Amino acid sequence: MRCPYCGGSETQVKDSRPSEDGAAIRRRRVCPDCAGRFTTFERVQLREVVVLKRSGKRVPFDRDKLQRSIDVALRKRAVDPERIERLVSGITRQLESAGEPEVTSEAIGELVMAGLKGLDDVAYVRFASVYKNFREARDFEELLGTLSDGTPLPAAAPGPESDPEPEGSGRRRAGRP
Repeated sequence: MRCPYCGGSETQVKDSRPSEDGAAIRRRRVCPDCAGRFTTFERVQLREVVVLKRSGKRVPFDRDKLQRSIDVALRKRAVDPERIERLVSGITRQLESAGEPEVTSEAIGELVMAGLKGLDDVAYVRFASVYKNFREARDFEELLGTLSDGTPLPAAAPGPESDPEPEGSGRRRAGRP
């Protein structure tokens, strides 16, 4: 294992212990050249998974990228790190054991959304807003309607843009001359 600080090729393992409910091994390493210390994780990989992107490009599945995207959605949310790790590991295991050599990025996004919905509603909305490329407030309204009981919200009452007040009606709106 190369040292991330100096690039030295010989690092020493100082401590190893099980992690993530025994699904990984956490190793504490030290570099004899620069004395830098760092942690690595060793996980079982059932098979190589290739992600088919929307652009048609094929890239290897990257567990760290999945972890980062979930971390961004959960930023400043009080969620136990073990629950986050279980979510990432569960999605990874599900993809590897599905038996399909390729998986679409949309399928991964749906798995993440389903996991976040059960973990934290705010993170779910954050992730969905980026993943589904929300452009209007109505997109949020529709998504939020599915959070409460699974049924969409009723249509909003018409606002002033869609039902303009006739001129000369004598009524004034607050804050307007």
